[in-house]
Amino acid sequence: MNSTQIEQLRKKIEAHNRAYYVDDAPVVSDYEYDKLMQELLDMEAAHPEWITPDSPTQRVGGTPSGGFTKVVYSRPKLSLSNSFDAGDLRDFDRRVRQTCPDVTYIVEYKFDGLTVVLNYENGIFVQGATRGDGEVGENVTANLKTVRSIPLRLKEPVTLEVRGEVFMGKTDFDQLNQRRQLEGESLFANPRNAAAGSLRQLDSKLTASRPLDIFVFNLEASEDVSLTSHSQSLAYLKSLGFKTSETKSFRDIEEIIAFCNHMEEERKNLAFDIDGLVIKVDQLSDREILGNTTKSPRWAIAYKFSPDQAVTTVDAITVQVGRTGALTPVAELSPVALAGSVISRATLHNEDNIKAKDIRIGDHVVIQKAGDVIPEVDHVVVEKRTGNEVVFEMPKICPVCHEPTFRIEGEAVTKCLNMVCPAQVFRKLVHFTSRDAMNIEGLGPGVLRLLMNEKLVENPVDIYHLYEKRDVLVTLEKMGEKSVDNLITSVEASKKNELTRLIFGLGIPLVGARGAKVLAEHFKSMEKLMAAEEAELKEIFDIGEKMAIEIVDFFKTSKNVEIIKGLERAGLNMVQKTAEVSQTLQGKTFVLTGTLPSLERREAKALIETNGGKVSTSVSKKTDFVVAGEKSGSKQTKAQELGIRIIDENEFLALVTNGNFDL
Repeated sequence: MNSTQIEQLRKKIEAHNRAYYVDDAPVVSDYEYDKLMQELLDMEAAHPEWITPDSPTQRVGGTPSGGFTKVVYSRPKLSLSNSFDAGDLRDFDRRVRQTCPDVTYIVEYKFDGLTVVLNYENGIFVQGATRGDGEVGENVTANLKTVRSIPLRLKEPVTLEVRGEVFMGKTDFDQLNQRRQLEGESLFANPRNAAAGSLRQLDSKLTASRPLDIFVFNLEASEDVSLTSHSQSLAYLKSLGFKTSETKSFRDIEEIIAFCNHMEEERKNLAFDIDGLVIKVDQLSDREILGNTTKSPRWAIAYKFSPDQAVTTVDAITVQVGRTGALTPVAELSPVALAGSVISRATLHNEDNIKAKDIRIGDHVVIQKAGDVIPEVDHVVVEKRTGNEVVFEMPKICPVCHEPTFRIEGEAVTKCLNMVCPAQVFRKLVHFTSRDAMNIEGLGPGVLRLLMNEKLVENPVDIYHLYEKRDVLVTLEKMGEKSVDNLITSVEASKKNELTRLIFGLGIPLVGARGAKVLAEHFKSMEKLMAAEEAELKEIFDIGEKMAIEIVDFFKTSKNVEIIKGLERAGLNMVQKTAEVSQTLQGKTFVLTGTLPSLERREAKALIETNGGKVSTSVSKKTDFVVAGEKSGSKQTKAQELGIRIIDENEFLALVTNGNFDL
């Protein structure tokens, strides 16, 4: 092995990164990619003197920083002026044409994320910072290196500065919040907050665990190239390896207005959030003539979409107790229609959020769907107050077990510290039996609540002794002999689950599905994982310091060890099995739409990924197949327009089985 070999491996991995995260066209499976990454990690561990700043291994994050240093911009990063209707856009166009009558506009998405500035020297990524107030930002280079769609080395050795928007896709955001809910953590209000919060973590390994992405939308400065238009600069940035978004060119403001109206409806079908469009003068010479105000350029304007909002009243504020003991206040609302559904509840996140928005019981409030997904209270309609509203206070005792609650200084979350609080036990059991964990069919929240009330289940081990209580189970309401036998069969089948599922199901704080997979593949057995020390855990790819501490503490707790030993005696699999990886769908990208006859979407997605394929949330020219069920909607229509092959469930299953794409 020599430095040339290690450099070739780095280039190979970065090419795969570009194919997956930028071009949306992977050429290897996740399994093969992970093997290449592990090979590089092993090489660099043996020869640390060969580690370079642009190595793909630098994306995993390092030791936590003590804070972010400031970055002072030599040229201010101006913000855009906003427009809200067609009249504003016509006024903008009139002002532009007074100076530049023959103008061409470029229209781009206005991404709802966090703006960053990236600097490259001789093609190497050297610094990344938040925009901040436009004059001073925060140096978040280590965290930005973990965003895999940001190239660490460009395709040419150029020196330049670019501006982009870090964001989190809708599906990734939903999955992140689902994991946080299962783990008893507070939910992110919307994808923008999730992206911003993830990028400003002091522990870059935590940032690396979050599914962040970026679109680069402007070439700020360059020493090596001369360009005449914005559209030309975007093409140049794309050729260097940056991920850029689609744009449209217009010469008529009325066409732009029509496009804005169209996108206000169409944005819900995008894989990411946008809160508007940006209209820019394309020719750079025209921009120079038009110039800037002190706050914004005269050659660009943002068109802001109106959010879907509704007014309702807060009838009550209740408190939920999560799996980790976290107390989450929830607004109980007078039901109101919003964005296609009836909303009657909205999470208030924590005590600080309630105080910041001054939300009181009895208030009239404006609610909206954050990211068009999660209902949230945007603000209070203060002028409608009558004086009868009640200020909410977090309970001093747990509403479930009636033990004292506690809020750690500096943290936003109030917790119940009673580990045997029924609410915590219930949510831990829900997590343990969930589809992504032990996947025990017939043992959903309703049945678990019934079994807990009857004192038949108090911990995971009890689940594996339910067969001994069959005679009692069949007498319970809504159970019956057939459902009980099906349940017992499902419980028995779950004993053979892979170790990954069991580790995830245990509910170790900070260990999600990805972390469970990493631990299972590294240690190969529960016994070795339980004996692992903090230092060893911190050395593992994707395991940060905080997670390592939580894992060690979890296995030091005698009650947790007793549960695991009880599960082992019950016959659960405690070792990682080596599975053969199918590649029948290698290199193919699928989009799922509508309701399939027998497969749920997550099942179809798992089939694609475990057989070497990739699942995309939007239809593009890079899509190979659209798997369509009932009520397919706009994705099927777009596939037809692009000439992409549309298949049903039977054809899809045939592809998985034999990989014959000529059927």
